[in-house]
Amino acid sequence: MTKLQLLSSLGLGRNCFIRISWGGFRTISSSTAALTAKMSTECYTFGPYKIDPKEVFYSSPLSYAMVNLRPVVPGHVLVCPRREVKRFVDLTVDETSDLWLTAQRVGGGLECHHKASSLTFTIQDGPQSGQTVPHVHIHILPRREGDFERNDEIYDAM
Repeated sequence: MTKLQLLSSLGLGRNCFIRISWGGFRTISSSTAALTAKMSTECYTFGPYKIDPKEVFYSSPLSYAMVNLRPVVPGHVLVCPRREVKRFVDLTVDETSDLWLTAQRVGGGLECHHKASSLTFTIQDGPQSGQTVPHVHIHILPRREGDFERNDEIYDAM
């Protein structure tokens, strides 16, 4: 699936840009093609790794969402702040808000696209929690009944 197809299927193509204004968050209309072109010229990092812009399917001023190269379930994605921050507590208020609003928007699209009944949102914050890349990120996993024998097995798989 191309980035354009993914954006369209998630319903993110029509109102993709989130900008912070004094009144809070507002959406700015943009075409999917224009957004795809803009994102393909931007530079993304994930801890020490450079991310291929083709892996990024959603971008806001302070966050981005990318495919997970080792998905636990179909549709497993990551939402990251643009600024490299090792621990959640070190995010600014604006980064925290943008990160979770991005996760909410992407999660809703994933749930619909993958015909899931639920979503798992999780952050592994620090090495002892299982964080392997020193860059804050939220895992979003579309869930279906029976995808794991015991529901909490998903955490072992991550």
